[in-house]
Amino acid sequence: MPRFFKNYGWPLVVGLLVALLLIERFPHWVGLPSADMHLQQAPVYTSAAPGPASYANAVSQASPAVANLYTAKVVSKPLPPLYSDPVLRRFFGDNLPQQKRMESSLGSAVLISKEGYLLTNNHVTAGADQIIVALKDGRETLARVIGSDPETDLAVLKIDLPDLPAITLGRSDTMRIGDVVLAIGNPFGVGQTVTMGIISATGRNQLGLNTYEDFIQTDAAINPGNSGGALVDAQGHLLGINTAIFSRTGGSQGIGFAIPVKLAIDVMRSIVEHGQVVRGWLGLEVQALTPELAESFGLLDSPGILVAGVYRDGPAAKAGLQPGDVILKIADEDAHDGRTSMNQVARIAPGGTIKIEILRSGEPMSLNATIGVRPPTE
Repeated sequence: MPRFFKNYGWPLVVGLLVALLLIERFPHWVGLPSADMHLQQAPVYTSAAPGPASYANAVSQASPAVANLYTAKVVSKPLPPLYSDPVLRRFFGDNLPQQKRMESSLGSAVLISKEGYLLTNNHVTAGADQIIVALKDGRETLARVIGSDPETDLAVLKIDLPDLPAITLGRSDTMRIGDVVLAIGNPFGVGQTVTMGIISATGRNQLGLNTYEDFIQTDAAINPGNSGGALVDAQGHLLGINTAIFSRTGGSQGIGFAIPVKLAIDVMRSIVEHGQVVRGWLGLEVQALTPELAESFGLLDSPGILVAGVYRDGPAAKAGLQPGDVILKIADEDAHDGRTSMNQVARIAPGGTIKIEILRSGEPMSLNATIGVRPPTE
């Protein structure tokens, strides 16, 4: 027996390792589901081209990959006041008859890959018991939720149909204010609709919509039902996922917001690969420096955010940060406001080490912190 292991042990071990690597790379060979996504990326445009007289080509390229969503969930209706009568309570106990009703809503989604992965908004699918995806070619099917990220208001769905269209991904990091964009979705449930506008602003944040905000603002009409639909450029390439509007009436008033495709794809990959979005975390509560606080710290013309609280045993606490410290820089970037700095930390892979420059009791200090994993939200 020892001679057998001496002669054949290493080949067996090597063969086993090769088999495991092959199964991980080609899971479908042994009947396991594959998480591959084949994405189409648009080329880089070096200069602005004159606008076309029609955007029909862009629409015909993008619209087959934009689907209508119909969600339904069962909710309990409140009991009539009669059932609060003590006599009935004594008779029925806690077994009072419950009335239920079906609640439905509308939305949109974008087919990102031919494997059937779709992106939409978390608020469209949250709590849904059933999600029906209706494609432009007339096919309908049930979708399953792969995962969601309430902090960016994104959700990933999966459908299983042959010959699925997939949208071509644009480059949201090279878009410019004034570029023409088209919003495609299902407003008010009337059916797929296209509206045109321009990019009004980029990098919009501090709107109070999501934890992590980096919105494209557009004046292309976005209405209820457009949520989760596509914002595309003049070539039909995806720039963002339509998410929200600013409105005093509930309808479009020319201020709509979309999540950039770069952020959306990063969230999607993390959900598909890990089941959730993995973000960096320091375990801090920070607040902006008011003019009075800035004056007291001698920072009238300098950036800085105040540490209001430190989570016990969190990465910041282990690094030595204390309430009352003023953070001047994180990873060599000025700390101008708390939201931007925490978004910066969230983009750093957990396990990495960063330098934090602070001011404590008027004295500058440098600390090194190891990024942790942000706990999931409730």
